[in-house]
Amino acid sequence: MDQHYGHVVEKVVRMNGYSISELARLTKVNRRSVYNWFDQKHLKADIIYRIGCALNYDFSAEFPNLILINEFKRLSDMRVKDENVEILHHKQTNESYWKDKYINLLEKYNDLLKSRVEFHDQIS
Repeated sequence: MDQHYGHVVEKVVRMNGYSISELARLTKVNRRSVYNWFDQKHLKADIIYRIGCALNYDFSAEFPNLILINEFKRLSDMRVKDENVEILHHKQTNESYWKDKYINLLEKYNDLLKSRVEFHDQIS
């Protein structure tokens, strides 16, 4: 039988006493994302893994056909990795990061236009 992954995950989350807000905080997403996960019939393995890490829960019994990353064997290593992901996530969502990226792109575009105009002037 084809199971609804999102519903299975939601059932586990609720059975373990976690609220939507708490799961959102632990996985560093907004509440709407958590609800969207629960609505997905075929939830990606990396999202199931991410939720499992946040809850310290092994979903391999519920999803034996999915290959979950490292099968939750190295929680301590994973916590270090999660901290690095959090730092990277913070950097990427930081307003100045995106502003700087946009300005850099505009500068490259302006340089390209400038060289194009200069090239056009040389051949004219």
